[in-house]
Amino acid sequence: MFDLPVETKSQRRIATNFRKTLLKDGFSMLQLSVYARYCAGEDASEVHRKLIKAAVPDEGFVRVVSLTDIQFGKMENFIGKKRKDPEPVPAQLEFF
Repeated sequence: MFDLPVETKSQRRIATNFRKTLLKDGFSMLQLSVYARYCAGEDASEVHRKLIKAAVPDEGFVRVVSLTDIQFGKMENFIGKKRKDPEPVPAQLEFF
């Protein structure tokens, strides 16, 4: 999750580059500034945390939260008052 300044053209470019870094690393956008990526274990998760730490801009706020498969699966999504089915849980192994 992140909140980056976007008041100037330079700040917007930096925020866009941060988002692109997340997408290139396999993250998916859940909401405008909330991205998620499946990791098969803590070791894999640490690899992606290091990438995020290296890409954090000088300004703004970035928060990394780890959830288990079960916790993610319990998430409830709503569009207005209507409930929406959650995203499917990713496969245990993915090859690119």
